[in-house]
This record gives sequence, C-alpha cells and structure tokens, in this order.
Amino acid sequence: TINDETVELVQPYFEMEDYTLQHGKKVCGNVAGLLSWTQAMVVFYGVNREVLPLKANLAKQEGRLKVANAEKEKAQAELDEKQAELDKVQAKFDAAMKEKMDLENDAETCKRKMQAASALIDGLSGEKVRWTQQSKEFKSQIKRLVGDVLLCTGFLSYCGPFNQDFRNLLLKDLWETELRAHKIPFSDDLNLISMLVDQPTISEWNLQGLPGDHLSIQNGIIVTKASRYPLLVDPQTQGKAWVKNKEQDNELQVNSVLKEWCALHI
Repeated sequence: TINDETVELVQPYFEMEDYTLQHGKKVCGNVAGLLSWTQAMVVFYGVNREVLPLKANLAKQEGRLKVANAEKEKAQAELDEKQAELDKVQAKFDAAMKEKMDLENDAETCKRKMQAASALIDGLSGEKVRWTQQSKEFKSQIKRLVGDVLLCTGFLSYCGPFNQDFRNLLLKDLWETELRAHKIPFSDDLNLISMLVDQPTISEWNLQGLPGDHLSIQNGIIVTKASRYPLLVDPQTQGKAWVKNKEQDNELQVNSVLKEWCALHI
C-alpha cells in the first residue's frame, strides 16, 4: 500500500538529524526498530518500483518465450519430418548417382570394346583378300598333296646313297616326268626341306654340329625321318659329331669296334 505520497510525507522525517537508529536506541529499542523499518520500507519501495516493471516484462517475455518454444518445437518437428524426407530423397539420389556412374562405366567399357572391335575389323579387312587367296592356295595345295607326298616318300626311301646332282636327277628328270605322264598333280617348285622339317629344327641341328648346306640338311632329314636305320659314310666325321650331340640327352652309346670297322672301310 506504500505509494509516492506516503514516501513524500515521511521524507522530512528522514532529513531530521535525530531520526536515526542510534538516536532511537537512546530513547527506546522499539522506536529504533520503527525508525529502521520505515527507512527500509522507503528503500524497498524505491527498489520495488524499478523491479515491478522488470517483473512484468519478465512475465511477458516468459510468455513470449513459451510461445516461441512451442513454435520452435513445432518447427523442429517439421524440420525432423523434412529431414527424414530429405534423407529418403538423398538415399534415392545417391542410388541414382551410383546407377548413373555404373551406366557411365559400362558405357565407357562398351565404347572401348566397340573401338577395339572397329579397329580389329578395320585391321582384318585388309586380311580378307589374303585369306581368300590363301584359301584358294590351300585348295590347290590339297590337290597337289598326293604328288608332293609321293616325291617326299621317294626321296626318303631311295635318295639317301646319292649325291646332290643325282638326287636332283631322280626328282626332277625322272619322278616328276612319271607324275606328269600319269597325270598326278604335284608342286612344280616343291621344296623337300620345308616340306619335311621346320626351320627351328634345322637351326637346332646346326647348333648340334650339322652343316647348313642343302645336302647335309637332306641327310639329316633322312636320318631322322626314314623308317630304316641309316648308314653314314662320314669321312669328315661331321655326321658322327652331329649324331652324338643330338642323342646326348638320350644316353647314346658308341661301339668302339664298330667305329674302327667303319673307319677301315671308309
């Protein structure tokens, strides 16, 4: 119930010199308490006058805070809901991007394969003519195969004892003439060496000591391909050295008596 008027009425008493706690105690303790209480009430009124608006404002702000918190909770709920939707959409987006990357990788792989296939097709297109020609050559070679095999078997069976000139006489002048007479097809440029042995084998023979001339290679073919055991007339011992080197891994055993007998008769 204190107001500004009450404070104004008691204000002259506060200005008196003897209106203090010490002077009140000299008169009576109760008077001293009354003096102290009135001063305290005035001070309280002054403080309370400033505090009340703050309290009112506090209550008002607390109300606003409550409303704001409610709105915040509502907004947070909406945010959580939207975040959940965003997470779902993000998951779909990530899956779509992964699928996109997989498709791009597959497309790139397919593109590389197509480029490689195109390059291969372009590269093989030039081979078509050669393959066609080679196919025709194979057909012609198959037709000539009977005569070529006949010449090769004749060479293995009968040309061993003779020198190069007589071998050519048998092959070119006699046997090929007979084949033509009997209309047996054969290759005019038949190469007996390439027909009966491949080049790596010849190279291996050379490393083992066999000379590289045609006669020596033909003799090597007869030694390795003929069905009967060959007899080597070998005054320079080149054939013996080649046979020993060739059969070294097969534990070839050389008979010294036969060796001396061969040397005497050669």
